Amino acid sequence: MSLYNPHNGNPAAKHTRNAAIIFILLLFALATIFPIYFMLISSFGDPVEAGAMNYSLFPSKISFESYKFFFDYSEYSLRWLLNSLFVAAVVTVSNVFFASMAGYAFSKIKFKGRTALFTLLLVAMMIPYQVTQVPLYILIVNIFQIQNTYSALILPGLVTVYNIFLSKQFMSSIPNEVLECAKIEGCNQFQVYFKIILPLSKTVLAVMAILTFMDSWNTFFWPFLVTNTMDMQTIQVGLKNFRFANTTYFAPMMAGATISALPMFILFFSLQKYFLQGVTVGAVKG
Repeated sequence: MSLYNPHNGNPAAKHTRNAAIIFILLLFALATIFPIYFMLISSFGDPVEAGAMNYSLFPSKISFESYKFFFDYSEYSLRWLLNSLFVAAVVTVSNVFFASMAGYAFSKIKFKGRTALFTLLLVAMMIPYQVTQVPLYILIVNIFQIQNTYSALILPGLVTVYNIFLSKQFMSSIPNEVLECAKIEGCNQFQVYFKIILPLSKTVLAVMAILTFMDSWNTFFWPFLVTNTMDMQTIQVGLKNFRFANTTYFAPMMAGATISALPMFILFFSLQKYFLQGVTVGAVKG
């Protein structure tokens, strides 16, 4: 309570409190922004300074040679970006479609075992991601034998339990009376879903799309496991090709990291309001 005490009778205490809060918040902001700033200034370094990186906080010169070096280094540099874009786009679309359908079924359609099935999904969501990597790898590589393909990159992420949970919580807040009116007018379940549920769920669909795209774009471990040729690597995996046993092409690697981060910056700043709405989606009902 003291944090929000207005200190009406003591202006000095109020100013001191506000200054302390601002100072702490600035420290957190600097700690968050510094890695991005260091990545950006490092990308303007000279590519030949791979083994002599001085880690300066201010660039001694501005050069775009590292960006040129990034694209000239491998014939697959551009393809890494295209692979990431294709995989992230397909995973995003499939999650929005399938998760919203599942959320509608769990929230508005009464069927036997609905509660038990949804509870099972929640239990699955609590299992750490790393625990499932070994059995998933065996399933994809040894049983399905689709290693080093787009299918191997996409199939494990077609739909996530978190998105199902998110859509179910949001759609539970849609009044049942609206759906009953649609059914009285002769709409079947698919018509209710496409004509009523989806238009009313634009906010949660946008949140799911943003979070899913970001997660798929930034994933490193799974693409690293299932790809073994450079032409199938995503940008996050492709950046490791700039690191060797005795040296690292530091500036070109940071240039590639900056390029790979651009879609995330654009996505965040253009759709920032949906991120803020996503914090409270499904948290308040009524």
